[in-house]
Amino acid sequence: MAPGRKGRIARRTAVITFVVALSLWMEIAGFLATPDAERPEVSYTTLHAIVPLVFAACAGVAWRISPTRVPPRLMVAFVVVWIPQSIYHVIGGIDWLWPIVRGVDLGWAVIAGILVMVYPKGYLSDAFDRWVAGIALVASLVNLLAVILLAGPQAVACGCVDPNPYQLTDAPTVFGLIDIGYRIVGGALALAIAARLLVRWVRASVPARTVAFLMPLALFAWATTLAAQAVSYAAQTTANTVLNTVSLIAMASIPVSFDAGVAHARNMRARVADLMRITREGADRGLWAESLARTLRDASVRVYWWDEERGRYADAAGTPIDEVDADPRGSHSILPVASPLGTPIALIRHDRVLTDNMRLLDGVSSALRLSVDNGRLRSEIERTLEQVRQSRQRIVEAGDEARRRIERDLHDGAQQHLVSLGMRLRLAANAARDAGEEELASELEDSITMLNRSLKELRELAHGIHPSLLSSGGLALAVPELAGRCPVPVSVDVQAEGRLPEIVESTAYFVVSEALANIAKHSQATRAWVRAHVVADELELVVRDNGHGGAALDAGTGMLGISDRVDAVGGSIELESPPGAGTTLTVRIPLGAPLADE
Repeated sequence: MAPGRKGRIARRTAVITFVVALSLWMEIAGFLATPDAERPEVSYTTLHAIVPLVFAACAGVAWRISPTRVPPRLMVAFVVVWIPQSIYHVIGGIDWLWPIVRGVDLGWAVIAGILVMVYPKGYLSDAFDRWVAGIALVASLVNLLAVILLAGPQAVACGCVDPNPYQLTDAPTVFGLIDIGYRIVGGALALAIAARLLVRWVRASVPARTVAFLMPLALFAWATTLAAQAVSYAAQTTANTVLNTVSLIAMASIPVSFDAGVAHARNMRARVADLMRITREGADRGLWAESLARTLRDASVRVYWWDEERGRYADAAGTPIDEVDADPRGSHSILPVASPLGTPIALIRHDRVLTDNMRLLDGVSSALRLSVDNGRLRSEIERTLEQVRQSRQRIVEAGDEARRRIERDLHDGAQQHLVSLGMRLRLAANAARDAGEEELASELEDSITMLNRSLKELRELAHGIHPSLLSSGGLALAVPELAGRCPVPVSVDVQAEGRLPEIVESTAYFVVSEALANIAKHSQATRAWVRAHVVADELELVVRDNGHGGAALDAGTGMLGISDRVDAVGGSIELESPPGAGTTLTVRIPLGAPLADE
């Protein structure tokens, strides 16, 4: 954890601990100082003490999850001004203090109302909220001045305070009107806020209700009881215990609803990760719109993609965006999504209330941007891999063609010249023998023997470069001839009816040649088997031996050469070689072209 973060956590913990201790001190000290006859029930006092504790705990949570620092600070301030009425039995003898406490003892109601209005953004977002907050603050200031300048000891119900040293004149009627008016204004504002939120929640879409969460219900319950208490105070009657209890419970539910709603919004942002998982292969347009609607819980979501060729936005079906959707009014808003370079990608039409959760929309934008980038990169990689595969295949084909040309040149050029030279030497040797030149005839015979040996080596070299049997008869003739030259007995089963594409035949021949060479050199086998069948548009080639096993694809240039050659034509290779149990090499080569009849 960073040192700076540790310091902030320590400071916040200290602040919360202090305000909790202050609140509990006021509650307990006031309860103990109150005469027995005037004390409220212990259960009510306990519930009254729990309310600020709930606000303090929620402040700690809000400091971690709230989009701004305003809500946790409001919750801490609430704990400070949650002043029990019984505290006057403690501070009544401090004449300079009790008027100030009496002037702010309803500040908690103002703070609670502002806390509701800053949900969920963390600040006052519209003119209505700002007007209500302004009226509440002005009314609170007027009430504070009225208490300080006009209130006498009779302003405190317990009758346990000294005279007010700040009092300018004794005007109980004026003070009473201001006091009652302040409470009625507060109750009316709370009801207005609650009614507005509740109506909007009832009429709202699913996304709007998701963002609002439980806050309207908690506020409505508290505001109703607050208004009832204001009426009871104005009528100079005592509110019943049930009403007071409901009010306390409703008040405690406000910070809980705030934190729960913000946490719920954060969980919605976490679902963007699921959106990325669904669309990680690229931005399939139809799937993306459906997944986005489920993520946002907004069935009205529409996604319009930028069509660079036509210079317009259109949905997954290709239908251009209409003017109503392009410039929405009322219940919907548009979220433009562009690449880091500013190139337009899409427009997302969504429920306007989701703008209250801009982090969620930012996550959606990033998810769409990454999905498009993933799709683009995937296409580019696939295109590059295909180009590499085609390039490797062209290299293999060019190599085969070069070997055929060399074999043809050796056969038609050097071999023919050597054969012609051998015939001439034979004629010269016969002529020398007829002329009685036995010594010359013997030398010519030795030269003919050397020439025949060289011709044989040249033919074997030409055969190794590119076997003529493969060109003329395909695998059915070339593989048995190749197996016949292996020192290990080989059983051959080739059922490739007709001719295969040249690149398939040359690759298969190369695999068999390398595999048999490895068997002869390394396997210590006594038997080997070669099987070549066409299965489902693929040539399946199996080379097996009964040697000591232990072979690997990355062991030696021979196996690496087989792997590279097979990969170049888009084939696959499998090797099973347990120690002491022989080796089985299985190669599958796609034909890539229909079989050619002989």
